[in-house]
Amino acid sequence: MQKKPNAAGTTLWLCTTAVLMGMNIALSSFGVPVPGGHLYLNDVLICTASILVDPLSAFLVGGVGAFLGDFFFYPTPMFVSLVTHGLQAVVISVFSHYVLKKHPALAAGIGVTIGAVIMVAGYSIGRAFVYANPQTALVKLPYQILQAAVGAVAGMLLCRKCGLQKLYTTKIAKHFR
Repeated sequence: MQKKPNAAGTTLWLCTTAVLMGMNIALSSFGVPVPGGHLYLNDVLICTASILVDPLSAFLVGGVGAFLGDFFFYPTPMFVSLVTHGLQAVVISVFSHYVLKKHPALAAGIGVTIGAVIMVAGYSIGRAFVYANPQTALVKLPYQILQAAVGAVAGMLLCRKCGLQKLYTTKIAKHFR
C-alpha cells in the first residue's frame, strides 16, 4: 500500500511544479538568434524537469508552461505547444520513472530521444496546420531538430553528469513520496 503524501509534501510538489513552470514560461519569452530563425531554450528545461518529476507535474511544466509562454508572448502556436510539449514531457517522465528501472540513464536517454521526435513531428504538423502552409513547416524543420537535440542533450547532461537528478531526489522528491 502506498502512503498518502502529507500536506508539506503536497505543498512542496506544488511549489516545485510552479517554479519549473515559471522557468519554462520565462525561457519561452526569448530565443537565441541563429541564422534564419531562433533557438528557444525552453526545451532544455522541459527535458530536465521531465526527467526529474512525475508525469503529471511534467505535463504541467512542459505543456501548460509552454502554452502560457506562447499565450503571453506569441499566441498563434499556443495549442500546438500545449499538446506537443505536454506529450513530450509525459513520455520523458514515464520513461525516466517507470521503464527500465535498473538502467535509469538508458531509460532517460530513450525518453528524451522519443520526446525529441514527438517535439519535431508535433511542431511540424502543427505549423503546417496553423499556418495552412506545409512549406513553413519544412523551412523551420532544421531549427526544430536543433532545438530538440539541444534540449535532449542538455537535459541529460544537467540531470546525469551535473548531478541535478541526485540532488533533486535526495533533497526534494523524498518529501512527497
